[in-house]
Amino acid sequence: MPLPDLAARIRAGDRAMLARAITLVESRKAQDRAKAHQLVQALLPETGRALRVGITGVPGVGKSTTIDQLGTNLTALGHKVAVLAVDPSSTRSGGSILGDKTRMARLAVDRNAYVRPSPSSGTLGGVAAKTRETMLLCEAAGFDVILVETVGVGQSETTVAGMVDFFLVLMLPGAGDELQGIKKGVLEVADLIAVNKSDGDNRTRARQAASDYRHALHIMAPKSPNWSPPVLLISGLANEGLDAMWAEVVRHRDTLTRTGEFVARRRDQQVQWMWAMLEERLMLSLKTNPAIKNRLLALEAGVAAGDVAASLAVEEIAAVLGI
Repeated sequence: MPLPDLAARIRAGDRAMLARAITLVESRKAQDRAKAHQLVQALLPETGRALRVGITGVPGVGKSTTIDQLGTNLTALGHKVAVLAVDPSSTRSGGSILGDKTRMARLAVDRNAYVRPSPSSGTLGGVAAKTRETMLLCEAAGFDVILVETVGVGQSETTVAGMVDFFLVLMLPGAGDELQGIKKGVLEVADLIAVNKSDGDNRTRARQAASDYRHALHIMAPKSPNWSPPVLLISGLANEGLDAMWAEVVRHRDTLTRTGEFVARRRDQQVQWMWAMLEERLMLSLKTNPAIKNRLLALEAGVAAGDVAASLAVEEIAAVLGI
């Protein structure tokens, strides 16, 4: 299909064409990459209107269940919700299970929702390699809420905070020493901490966990002078506290919009995206450059065997590249 026709179908909300476009931007083929760049550029005027929320947490914290219920609540209010669920890729085979649709049974059949599982493909940051482009495509298709479910919590997972408007961290109650179980880097970029599974017998442990997290946040400098991250108790399974949590997301957007920080963040994220893509392109060029490919393989073998120092190998490659 010609790109102008594909772009028009996406603007009209054609879900099949949206899926085809996302597959196009995820492709690693050179000809597909060129088409994907043209498509994103053509749709750029229709983007930027959605509220982008990143959701992270350790495996088993209930991310998919919470997103399924939260998304259902939002579509009931008239929102159009796109969920970009990232599955970890195998470091051995490169494959992913991509089973998030089975864990979000209601959203998967909701006409006002779109669930797209994507492989992380080894990308750090708990996001897929093309998450940014996929967000833009979904916005162009008319979705006004974008939920990005990341692989899990870790130092590298904080990358997702650099591409969303709001970063939500889900925590478990009673999982041992609460403060030992959290990453300082994650807390530093969190806009809200939600202690999930806080219903039933977990209530007392959840309140204690929330108190520990609040104390931890008090001794850390917030990432924004205009926002202090709240700590809430929720239950995605029982649909408790999710309305209050979403109210905080909206309040955060309104607060940062009034101060001008919301727009400034979006601009910074666009520049960060440019640099990330440039680094990716340079690495690809380095690995496929016929002038140094064979020498690179030889140096790699020498470093692996312990015959060549890694620093010396880098210097030799840099000299060939003239840098």
